[in-house]
Amino acid sequence: MTPSERRDPDVERDRSGSTWEKTIGFARAVAAGDRVLVAGTMPLSDGKLLGEGSPYEQTRAAFGKALEALEPFGLDASSVIRTRMYLTHARDVDDVARAHKEIFGDIAPAATVVVVSGFVDSRVLVEVEMEAFRGGRT
Repeated sequence: MTPSERRDPDVERDRSGSTWEKTIGFARAVAAGDRVLVAGTMPLSDGKLLGEGSPYEQTRAAFGKALEALEPFGLDASSVIRTRMYLTHARDVDDVARAHKEIFGDIAPAATVVVVSGFVDSRVLVEVEMEAFRGGRT
């Protein structure tokens, strides 16, 4: 039985068509039950880095792309219950936190910030992940 033959019909996958999705074999977002998980998202658009050199702008761009991944499921920032931010430098925490607060403010999802050694593109300073809740849908 191949992986595609084992797919659960209650799991929805949405792909953005990025090169990374094809190379690695993943979906940008996966909905299972009442949760929608958004894969790691870098501040890239059509292969171009957004906000080069600015952790604040890269965070805004990465979350913007991640939030777009929720749209096919009828969700937006107000549905986000968890965020993860991966940074290459601890010195960027304040800029990343400011961008996160501007986007999520009173929504206040559970959040994690982790400093990592780097990303596949060395110009990337921030990568984000999200989890959203679909209000009890199954």
